[in-house]
Amino acid sequence: MKYKTQKIAYAYFICALGLFAIQILGGLLAGWIYVSPNTLSEVLPFNIVRMLHTNSLIVWLLLGFFGAAYFLIPEEAEREIHSPKLAYIQLAILVIGTLGVVVTYVFNLFEGNFFLGKEGREFLEQPKWVKAGIVIAALIFLYNVSMTVLKGKKTVITNTLLLGLWGLALLFLFSFYNPDNLSLDKMYWWYVVHLWVEGVWELIMASILAYLMLKLTGVDREIVEKWLYVIVATALFSGILGTGHHYFWIGAPGYWQWVGSIFSAFEVVPFFGMMAFAFVMVWKGRRDHPNKAALLWSLGCATLAFFGAGVWGFLHTLHGVNFYTHGTQITAAHGHLAFYGAYVALNLAIMTYAMPILKNRDPYNQVLNMISFWLMSGGMVFMTFVLTFAGTIQTHMQRVVGDYYMDVQDALALFYWMRFGAGLVFFIGMLLFLYSVFVPRREIITAAVAEAAE
Repeated sequence: MKYKTQKIAYAYFICALGLFAIQILGGLLAGWIYVSPNTLSEVLPFNIVRMLHTNSLIVWLLLGFFGAAYFLIPEEAEREIHSPKLAYIQLAILVIGTLGVVVTYVFNLFEGNFFLGKEGREFLEQPKWVKAGIVIAALIFLYNVSMTVLKGKKTVITNTLLLGLWGLALLFLFSFYNPDNLSLDKMYWWYVVHLWVEGVWELIMASILAYLMLKLTGVDREIVEKWLYVIVATALFSGILGTGHHYFWIGAPGYWQWVGSIFSAFEVVPFFGMMAFAFVMVWKGRRDHPNKAALLWSLGCATLAFFGAGVWGFLHTLHGVNFYTHGTQITAAHGHLAFYGAYVALNLAIMTYAMPILKNRDPYNQVLNMISFWLMSGGMVFMTFVLTFAGTIQTHMQRVVGDYYMDVQDALALFYWMRFGAGLVFFIGMLLFLYSVFVPRREIITAAVAEAAE
């Protein structure tokens, strides 16, 4: 660890991984409710379980991004973080807000209260006071990292990362606007949700992946930066107007069907670029880095992001197809693999690389870490195929033939059982990852004890 303030990242990573575990448990419970609908129906209804599952996903990914920034910016800027105290205050605000959200959701507190109660907007259900806290935390973060970069060395990686992080914070402000008109509500809602995951988050992903490739492969910085420029340009070109693929059926003007279809078709390009970038960097690389697990996660991230966000997104993005498939299990298939490939695997990659450095020891339990990669990735890919087949059947039975919704759900029971099984495999992989990151091998412990005894 070159800079003392890089240890800030460790606190963020621990909190992020804790929420990751909660998110997967929530997903397992939600998957079980699909096969046994009355489970905890009065204590913890499905809508609350789903909110916990999706909201914990968003928060832990953000904590991972913040931790990654606090880890890599000192090295890129060649100076310590501007204010470690502000970084820990920011983390405390986010943790308190998260706990407030969980308590509010589970116990259904302050129902209907403008400031304290939850809102009925998917992904943006947080009470107003929590959203205000998130904005304050984001402003603290942006001030902290921006001052660090401004006073230090500027690189394409830090510039891209800051552009993505500033965009993330500014776009979140649209979450405060909740118009009465449902079409307007959805338009502004997608300004946050789409322009995050298919816009500024892609910039964050590209910059962190570029940093990992730089460290793990030893490729010249100039080559990495040229690739980064291309990826950023294509991501912004396709992602901004690609928002239109969410406007097809919400009451927006008809031209959005063509704008959304055309530009969202181009959204495959930046993800293909990131996959090609990662493999070309490894091919050109001269460095035999000891952390093989981090390299596996980096390559897996780029590959699964291309298939989840790119290929599976394209499968139902054209308006002629989307007319039949929107809101089916095909959407769930795309969402699960896209989030896992692009952002979950990215966070786990930077954590796998950074944790040994933060703990000041060689990478350990790498085989176990790589097994966790294959279990989680295999479980998620199988779940994606299962949901894709379920969505195809659902589309035909429900949208073409016109069968009743609940009759269709009964017909999909086998697929939901397989989805739950895939979730169990993923859960086991997650436990192995946590063990591999936090628990040293027995011989390391033995060597440490012997050294202490001497």
